[in-house]
Amino acid sequence: MAVFPKPISHTMTYKVFVDGQEGTTGLQINEYLAGRRDIEVLQIDSAKRKDREARQRLINASDVTFLCLPDAAARESVTLVDNPGTCVIDASTAHRIDPGWVYGLPELCPEQRGRIRAGKRIANPGCHASAFILALRPLVASDLLPAATQLAAHSITGYSGGGKAMIADYQSAERIDAPRPYALGLTHKHLPEMQRYAGLAVAPVFQPIVGPYYKGLAVTIYLHPQQFSRPATPAAVRSILADYYAGEPFINVAPVDLDANTDGGFFNVEASNGSNRVDLFVFGNDERMLLVARLDNLGKGASGAAVQSMNVHLGVAENLGLV
Repeated sequence: MAVFPKPISHTMTYKVFVDGQEGTTGLQINEYLAGRRDIEVLQIDSAKRKDREARQRLINASDVTFLCLPDAAARESVTLVDNPGTCVIDASTAHRIDPGWVYGLPELCPEQRGRIRAGKRIANPGCHASAFILALRPLVASDLLPAATQLAAHSITGYSGGGKAMIADYQSAERIDAPRPYALGLTHKHLPEMQRYAGLAVAPVFQPIVGPYYKGLAVTIYLHPQQFSRPATPAAVRSILADYYAGEPFINVAPVDLDANTDGGFFNVEASNGSNRVDLFVFGNDERMLLVARLDNLGKGASGAAVQSMNVHLGVAENLGLV
């Protein structure tokens, strides 16, 4: 059962700066914050968005700064922080396995919310990684799946995950209508965090695919019961997930029901869109199974997760501004 810290009662307004406010993640964070009466968003003139001095002033004036930047630029922004009270939430890949940073996935384990609450450097998880870890970690933590298990998984995601350039490619006159597998060198940048926070001793074989639709992501992990340390049916696997995430407001563990979880046998990758929810499914039978995690790659896969970590850190209601 998840234990949530009691929200602090106050009328305080927090100052928040989005460094990289014009990117896909930054724009979405600003949308989440727009209706918040407890948040004052510090604005930077578009002409000065790359001005070091202007950014440094706003970063250090903030209670929370979101870094919505490429890795190198995110690392550079961290060097600008000299206010010990400023919390940095980095949406890039730069710090996700850095031991000096807290991984911003509150549902990871019972201790994670306390770490996020106390931390001043929080690394926002990757979209594929969030889905993979949330699906798999309970099985490793319960010792059903040995840490040394060699796994394979694929992910299909909307093209918004590729940022402005990819969005422009897909929305141009020369439409791209077919799914496109990528990262075929099998060194995807999310692999290190997927391995570490799922609790695996070896990285999975992971193959992502960009689909010809805007947003929505589903990671599918292939499981053979022969890999388990003890016999387990799909219902037993589902029970492990449900117990691990009992009380979690943003995680829904679906019953094992093929008809209910599909539309005539077809799985809807976009059904979690517009939410900060992760839907977990177990498909298959006693001989072979699929573990599927579905989320909005711009919500729980990016901006929603960042706002959720901010809420935990500030001690306000975790679901404030999120659905």
